[in-house]
Amino acid sequence: QVQLVESGGGLVQAGGSLRLSCVASRIAFSHYHMGWYRQAPGKQRELVASISLGGTINYADSVKGRFTISRDNAKNTVYLQMNSLNVEDTAVYYCRVEYTDYWGQGTQVTVSS
Repeated sequence: QVQLVESGGGLVQAGGSLRLSCVASRIAFSHYHMGWYRQAPGKQRELVASISLGGTINYADSVKGRFTISRDNAKNTVYLQMNSLNVEDTAVYYCRVEYTDYWGQGTQVTVSS
């Protein structure tokens, strides 16, 4: 059973930073594209950023220039560095093995004004 475990969420003031981590197990991590998603209350889950197995990166327009996705295949880990956070970034953040039904349990990010 593939397992994805996110960490690094929390409460931060607007303008602050957080770094999310997602550790994958029981999967040939380097062979898969990975993504970070988020879901705010009352809204649909949306893609925040993705990174292919070859390192190609895509970002949602709302986070370009503020968020950075990266991966460390030796550690089976994908990261999301989030800078210049604003209230609209408040959501539960999930990592996913792209194009599969493998999701993490989510980590809450709350940005206060």
